[in-house]
Amino acid sequence: MINRDLIRRKIVQLTYAYYQNSNHNIDNAEKELLFALSKSYDLYNYMLQLIVALTQEAQKRYEVEVARAQREGAPEPSSRFAYNRFAVQLEENKMLADWADVKKSSWEEDIETVRKIYTAIVSSDLYASYIDGSMTKDHEEELTDYAYDREFWRRAYKTFILNNDELDALLEEKSLYWNDDKDIIDTFVLKTIKRFEPTSKADQELLPEYKDEEDRDFARKLFRATLLNCDAYQHYIGDACRNWDFNRLAYMDVVVMQIAIAELMTFPGIPATVTINEYVDLAKLYSTPRSGGYVNGMLDTIARFLISRGLIQKELPERKGGHHGPHGHKEG
Repeated sequence: MINRDLIRRKIVQLTYAYYQNSNHNIDNAEKELLFALSKSYDLYNYMLQLIVALTQEAQKRYEVEVARAQREGAPEPSSRFAYNRFAVQLEENKMLADWADVKKSSWEEDIETVRKIYTAIVSSDLYASYIDGSMTKDHEEELTDYAYDREFWRRAYKTFILNNDELDALLEEKSLYWNDDKDIIDTFVLKTIKRFEPTSKADQELLPEYKDEEDRDFARKLFRATLLNCDAYQHYIGDACRNWDFNRLAYMDVVVMQIAIAELMTFPGIPATVTINEYVDLAKLYSTPRSGGYVNGMLDTIARFLISRGLIQKELPERKGGHHGPHGHKEG
């Protein structure tokens, strides 16, 4: 699950924190990086656990409503949401249950947040169309009952859990490590919902913490290269500044460019355009409004210098008029 986008993000955060800390111990910093990444995996599981908590809240309310309907001789409510096939399968999932057991994790402490989201869902047009069976009437093909239930949760997650400011604030309170993670984690949760198959039952595999050991090694090597070679990388940045005073650069811009240079020089298999575009995006996210364009031009200049000196064996498209940075695809 932990991909290179997330790794780069964490390395930007922790490199910045490293220089703010008077105790510069690289081994401790690396442990902190791996711990921060493991907390991102916890957030992934915790958001899946939220779907289960919402389902369990729905089940409690359904049982109460059924009992009332029976007492009053009224029609019984729909069980479609409370016993949504996808959500019940997730509730029984062994990997999620094992994680919750090890971490002693539960939404019980924040049941009011669960209830607010539940109320928002059952008050929505999406819920009404889901219950009456019309939710996917414009779908190209008729969905099975299971696929219909799974599609409801995909839409409900995007509508009520994605971009939920109140929920985001709660998560930040629960862990400083969850700052800025949720947008990436949400994409993994949505991917997981789409991957669920009824035949897998409780053995459905969730995304692993790391897709492979290569990504864990990428995190370690990039972070260590960034910190161990900082003087050389900052020298390249200073030279590329030309008429700029290095000391007047936005500090976060320097951090972002330092990590980008580490990646350019440490990972020959990653195209230079990919690296530059990734760190331009991070500069936009973490630094000033003007940082994207500035970091783009600076990294383009530095990469061309490294290529010209044979320090890296990479290619960049030729510049077309004026000074501007490269445009390439993003790494998946």
